[in-house]
Amino acid sequence: MKRKVNKIKMDLRAALEHDPAAKSALEIVLTYNGFHALVLYRVAHFFHVRGFRLLARMISSVGRFFTGIEIHPGAKIGYGVFIDHGTGVVIGETTEIGNNVTIYQGATLGGTGKETGKRHPTLESGVMVSAGAKVLGPITIGRNAKIGAGSVVLHDVPANATVVGVPGVVVRLNGERVDDLDQCLPDPIEDKICALEKRIQELEARLAEAENKNNG
Repeated sequence: MKRKVNKIKMDLRAALEHDPAAKSALEIVLTYNGFHALVLYRVAHFFHVRGFRLLARMISSVGRFFTGIEIHPGAKIGYGVFIDHGTGVVIGETTEIGNNVTIYQGATLGGTGKETGKRHPTLESGVMVSAGAKVLGPITIGRNAKIGAGSVVLHDVPANATVVGVPGVVVRLNGERVDDLDQCLPDPIEDKICALEKRIQELEARLAEAENKNNG
């Protein structure tokens, strides 16, 4: 339990360091739903790992009701984690989060529905997940990576990378712009044009075949 208390203190310190709007530790303790959610998660996780699964889920449900943040008690979360604003954040059962990670409102660390066992992402230390981002499946987000707002990430992300888009692609790596990593965003208009061109070629081939038969 002492380790849990130390982690809570580090979470409090992280909120003070990362949020310029925070005026005091007391303000965070009394008013920050992200901090409240982490405290209740740490209590729930304490019981979860000791086999009191139902009690852990009940505590987790209380946390979700009062904070609008859902953290499964089976998730593994390091110290110095900051959930900013927080409403709508979902963290799945097999998620693993390192130290000094920042997560913004509406972010989802979830599964794709296709896996069993380890089915949620692993976030290494220093990662930032921006508002509304979805990180899905048993993938790994490398140290100090940044996930842009609204991005959908389905594949591993290297350390020190910045990812944006749907699906997410790396746009910066080690502080430098990435122009070509064999990545491309889907273009529905281009896909339609390609399909039409293919259809036209098929029709032209059939027409030519029919003309050859008639001439023969």
